Amino acid sequence: AVARIQKALANDETIAVVGYYEVDCITSTVLLLDYLKNCGAKCLRYIPRRIEDGYGLSKDAIQGLRDKGATLMITVDCGITGNEEIDFATSIGMDVVVTDHHECKENLPRAVAVVDPHRPDDAYPFKYLAGVGVALKLVLALGGPDRENALFARYCTLAAIGTIADVMRMEGENRTIVSCGLEALPHTDFVGIHALLKEAGLLGKPITSIQIGFVLSPRINAAGRMGEADLAADLLETSDPARAAGLAKGLCDLNRK
Repeated sequence: AVARIQKALANDETIAVVGYYEVDCITSTVLLLDYLKNCGAKCLRYIPRRIEDGYGLSKDAIQGLRDKGATLMITVDCGITGNEEIDFATSIGMDVVVTDHHECKENLPRAVAVVDPHRPDDAYPFKYLAGVGVALKLVLALGGPDRENALFARYCTLAAIGTIADVMRMEGENRTIVSCGLEALPHTDFVGIHALLKEAGLLGKPITSIQIGFVLSPRINAAGRMGEADLAADLLETSDPARAAGLAKGLCDLNRK
């Protein structure tokens, strides 16, 4: 996976990051896109609409990304069972890297790389990472040992939010990710998180997994429930505090609806 992504970065390819509309996947999408954009990559983001597009990969969406110039598609928190769609992507000239944490079918997708702790041949010692945990591991591998601590510090809060929201086992690496992510929350570089905390009345208050699970996560999920998942991704991606404030208010309004 690292080799193919580094090749795409070196050759200035357009990279499409494909997720779906729930918190684990939105945080995964934003985490990976933030890293790639900071590397100077040309990126496309695709998050399906819950009602119109359904869950998982679709050939129409893949064709649309290819038409926009994507030559590499990276899935986050999805794709492990999308064998037919990944074959289609390959047939139209797009390589695929799958990152997921769901159970595999008997036959893995014919992708350039398939990163999933539930692969039957996978020897990784911790099997219970969220989708965002797998995305975090990919970014740490891309950055290399020298940047591991800095990248973990930047992304652990996003990873913690996704891990809590997906109700993963709070043991092993997940406990470390969540513990570090909660500790780093007040100082995170992601202005959208601060804006959402403020709009939800949590700014300056102690934040535990309870507030993440029952206050922040439903607001991020609300965007997908109401067919506007891109709003949540826009909020987490933006570096503009004024825009973040408007988007956070929008998410809270959707949550009330």
